[in-house]
Amino acid sequence: MRLTSAEIIGGLLLVVGMFSPGSAQPVAGQGVGVEEYQPRNTLVVPENIVTSARFPFVDIHGHQSGARMSSEAVGQLVREMDELNMAVMVNLSGGSGASLVTGLENMTRDHPGRFVFFANVNFRGVGDPGWGERAAAQLEADVAAGAAGLKIFKGLGLSDLDTDGNRIPVDDPRLDPVWAKAGELGIAVLIHSADPAEFWQPYDRFNERWLELTLRPRRIQPPGRSAPFEQIIGEQHNLFRRHPNTRFIAAHLGWMGHDLTRLGTLLDEMPNMYVGLGAVIYELGRQPRFAREWLIEYQDRVLMGKDSYNQEEFHTYFRVFETADDYFDYYRRYHAFWQMYGLDLPDEVLRKIYYENALDLVPEIDRSLFP
Repeated sequence: MRLTSAEIIGGLLLVVGMFSPGSAQPVAGQGVGVEEYQPRNTLVVPENIVTSARFPFVDIHGHQSGARMSSEAVGQLVREMDELNMAVMVNLSGGSGASLVTGLENMTRDHPGRFVFFANVNFRGVGDPGWGERAAAQLEADVAAGAAGLKIFKGLGLSDLDTDGNRIPVDDPRLDPVWAKAGELGIAVLIHSADPAEFWQPYDRFNERWLELTLRPRRIQPPGRSAPFEQIIGEQHNLFRRHPNTRFIAAHLGWMGHDLTRLGTLLDEMPNMYVGLGAVIYELGRQPRFAREWLIEYQDRVLMGKDSYNQEEFHTYFRVFETADDYFDYYRRYHAFWQMYGLDLPDEVLRKIYYENALDLVPEIDRSLFP
């Protein structure tokens, strides 16, 4: 059938009219920006939701305001820990001096053994004569008062300043008395240095954390705001090398979860270096085969930890570690817009990561709570 010219023109006009602004109905989804785009997973595969860890575990990276928590709040937290099979939480926000003592008493009074506190150091006054010796003495007093380790926040190397207004490097020799004292006391130092390297990279369409930086623009590290990422993280490694008798736990896989080969090289070089898993399960869950083999190889050097507390978010950790599930959601899209895969780790590796390594590094943990 051959159409006439008039019929062809009429048909074209009809099509144009269908898509003209005045005649088309709004389509749901039009105008949605990439920040709002949250596609639902349509893949139909076996699912194994894990709400309780296979073995009791230590959360080596917890944060609780121990001194300000009511007994009811502590009790509710312990009930949630029981549901997760979390035997012990290490509270890294332990403080120092009176606040440490108050927090310990408040959280352990009715729940002995369930919480372990790490002390903190205040870097104000670095540069004053004798600062290092006084800080080391305070750490010794905090350990005598019940602290089981030392936590260093990311301000060291990023924003902490000495008495002259200069940035305090992570490996500043003026801090050496503190690290030496930790080694002498036999306590571990969990240290957070820098932030993800992408925060220092150009904020453009190629940045893997573009969404996070768009939603949290204060995390952008433009040139000149702070020391470069590699400088800060290099200072951390220099610190580890200079104090081989002190055991350090690099928080967040040392921000090298995307390059496990490099991280493994560092662990091979420095036997006093360990890594925590807080807030970086998304790195392991996207490389299931390589991450599985890596965790098996370095099973003695990795510790379970979550960072910010949320009961349901632990389920993703369990599912990544304990199942072979395919393509499931991560709980915080601006950290990872990709899907997770289960590593199906062997039981002996799970035990190491969940509690055995923590028992070795933090002897104050009650061993009777574990198999």
